[in-house]
Amino acid sequence: MDSRHAVSFFAVLCLITSAVADHKFPPGATSFVASAGFPTTAFSSYYFPPSATKEPQPILHDPVLNITFPLNLTNPSTIPSEDLDPIIFPKPLANISSSAAESFIDQILAQISEIIEGSTISGNCSKCIASLSVAKSAAFFAPESVPDAMVSLCKKFKFQSNSSCEVAYEATTYGAVWTQILRYADVGGLDGQYICNSLSSTFCSKLHTIPLNVTGLFPKPKPANATAPRPSGKRVKVLHISDFHLDPRYAESSEANCSTSMCCRTNVANSALPEGQISLPAPLYGAYKCDTPYDLGLAALQAVGPLTGTGKGPGNESLGWTLYTGDLVAHDPQNQLSRAFTEYTETSVYGMFKSYITGPVFAALGNHDSNPSNTDAPHSLPGPLGEQQSWNYDHVSGLWQHEGWITPEAAAAARLHYGAYSIKTHYGLRIITFNTDFYYRGNYFTFINTTDPDNSGMFSFMISELQAAEDAGERVWIVGHVLSGWDGTNPLPNPTDLFYQIVDRYSPHVIAGIFFGHTHEDQFMIYYANNGTVQNTVNALATGWIGPSVTPLTNLNSGFRLYEVDTGSFDIYDAWTFISKVSSYPTLNDTGPTFSLEYSTREAYGPQAGWPEDAPLNATFWHQVTEAMEKNITLVSQFNTYQGKTSVKSPNCTSVACAMAKICYMRSGSVALGEQCSQGYGSVQSAFIGS
Repeated sequence: MDSRHAVSFFAVLCLITSAVADHKFPPGATSFVASAGFPTTAFSSYYFPPSATKEPQPILHDPVLNITFPLNLTNPSTIPSEDLDPIIFPKPLANISSSAAESFIDQILAQISEIIEGSTISGNCSKCIASLSVAKSAAFFAPESVPDAMVSLCKKFKFQSNSSCEVAYEATTYGAVWTQILRYADVGGLDGQYICNSLSSTFCSKLHTIPLNVTGLFPKPKPANATAPRPSGKRVKVLHISDFHLDPRYAESSEANCSTSMCCRTNVANSALPEGQISLPAPLYGAYKCDTPYDLGLAALQAVGPLTGTGKGPGNESLGWTLYTGDLVAHDPQNQLSRAFTEYTETSVYGMFKSYITGPVFAALGNHDSNPSNTDAPHSLPGPLGEQQSWNYDHVSGLWQHEGWITPEAAAAARLHYGAYSIKTHYGLRIITFNTDFYYRGNYFTFINTTDPDNSGMFSFMISELQAAEDAGERVWIVGHVLSGWDGTNPLPNPTDLFYQIVDRYSPHVIAGIFFGHTHEDQFMIYYANNGTVQNTVNALATGWIGPSVTPLTNLNSGFRLYEVDTGSFDIYDAWTFISKVSSYPTLNDTGPTFSLEYSTREAYGPQAGWPEDAPLNATFWHQVTEAMEKNITLVSQFNTYQGKTSVKSPNCTSVACAMAKICYMRSGSVALGEQCSQGYGSVQSAFIGS
């Protein structure tokens, strides 16, 4: 790792002295209107150029892989239906003939069918675990036959539609992954319960947090009277952008209100209409059920400079740095994805960041930034299984280093630690990124060894870096993708409990901020001392800022956020959110999208919370905001509007039940806390189903 006493790799960037101010500043313009037409200078060449009715297809060269991506990878007219990447299976314990394997699998299927249909074993959970135990032998002796067997069972018992069974369990999608899970998970124990609950909540009940023994967890005890450092009074602008979800296969005028999957593609339709008819033609700049077309993504990046008051070139102020909290790749069905598509998207989006954003970008990987999507395997799996995602860590670390954002030492760490790294910025702040797939419910590899909340070693890496930062007197921002709490629906309980203990141990003196994305919504969470058992201003330790998405998917406006940050304490003193209203896109003819200031966090919440104008927007501030919300639920309704970036599609939150649930989510930095809240009000992307 890089020395904590050496001159920073980014010291040269300190020449951009205009990025630091001695007083509070306005961010920049209050609105920006993108010009009509695609900015053709964004890329050096095109397979076919952009037009008023067609998305561009740039010719991209990958500087790490030294390849040029072919047109058919992203051509809207040639969307694939099968992933041809290498399929990785566990090595069988014995070599058996294909006929013997077929007979063996037939016996397995018969036994599982008997378990499901028979009465010998009662209860869905017991039946599911017994079925897994039988299937485990297939993963030992005939692993390559397991995916087809899973598809067969899925179709036979109608767990999903036939096409969904294929996408879920074919070898080229997740079948090989599930084969590894069967092989290495303790399917008869806790692992099996997690697997069965993930397959269906009707199989096994949701599991709850197991009390964590923190004895020996940390190298040193927390210092007595640990406090945050004093501010310097100098401020810097920091951009937070998240969930870009570039869709290079976006097709203008295709169906934007399709019945299944992601819309605005040539291969989707509205099933309520006759074949060939379109209910809502996809606008050039995007729609509520679609990911980010190039035209929208570049309009957002063009807006960053004017709205933040920064820009490239002599005399322009620079951003101090940018946080990217993950998810570059579109929400394609898995059979339409590939390693090459992931690498293309990473190359394209990071290249656009380099062209339009000043200062370094510090990025975390999202759950969509892998292939298969959502999957990251722990290095503890044997042989090549433990390295099956290394192609991606090698690629992104190479791109980050190529763009000049991280050092060679940090790139080497990212290759080793699942894309995570630790680096000291040119302002003295240490940024620690981590791969949240290792507590994400959608990563099936997390079901292996669930009794260990750190079965990947990701949190051991984080603790080591935080301890070194504490020893060196450094302040730290932690950057990830999947949020650790809120309503508790996204991550697994035990790893988020461990993360909560880490935040408690190193806050408020080391950790100055925690940043996530993933939900596509504008949210925050408060972390308290002692597992949040007493939630008040005294115990409020740290804040988790969840960044709004660039993608409109689903039913959201497009947006990004700017922070005003003190360069001594690295606390946030204001946060401005900028949005573009997707509902306006169908009528855009003579201009591109408008991005404008939605709100200032300090102005929106500070007066109601009775917060001093010169105090940071820290965890104490946010707790007082929630107290103000308890007294006046119209403030929650305003928060709910901001949560969807003022989307016309967001449901209203005007009831006491909704308001109290939201406040509870805001105070929940772990699954253990979030699941105690009333459920059904967590997201504004569809109607609330409060319980």
